[in-house]
Amino acid sequence: MRRQVLSILVENTSGVLSHVSGLFSRRGYNIDSFSAGVTADPRYTRMTIVTSGDELILEQIQKQVAKLEDVVDIKILEPTESVTRELMIVKISAKREDRQGVLAITDIFHGKIVDVTHESMVIEVTGHTGKLDSFLDMLDDYEILELARTGTTGLTRGADNIVRFD
Repeated sequence: MRRQVLSILVENTSGVLSHVSGLFSRRGYNIDSFSAGVTADPRYTRMTIVTSGDELILEQIQKQVAKLEDVVDIKILEPTESVTRELMIVKISAKREDRQGVLAITDIFHGKIVDVTHESMVIEVTGHTGKLDSFLDMLDDYEILELARTGTTGLTRGADNIVRFD
């Protein structure tokens, strides 16, 4: 089973999210993560979908998504040819005596403390999915109260293969 990141440029119309997610559910394909947002041109939205499967399934997903009416462009974000990131916000239980250790771990991962109370800390970390998973592993000694992850988003490197609209 292989993991694949798809960058899908779609027309910014109502129902497009439903069309794309419906394709996945109708065919029994799994979505590991999904993020979407308007592009520099408000007529278009970029969706980043992380999915997994064998080679045949991943090829079928790409072909089926490309056939959707609202899809303008689809790219596979290969790790060596793209930049991908994910945002995670984690709230941990942290008394005064725990904070120095939490700060040290957060600094190692280039995270930011975004909120502190007497009982807890909220930490923001951005990076590759593996980096975020490693950060969570380092927090094993602390109680995680809440966790939110955005899912992967990304773009290809360089100026080649850019869809331009006039």
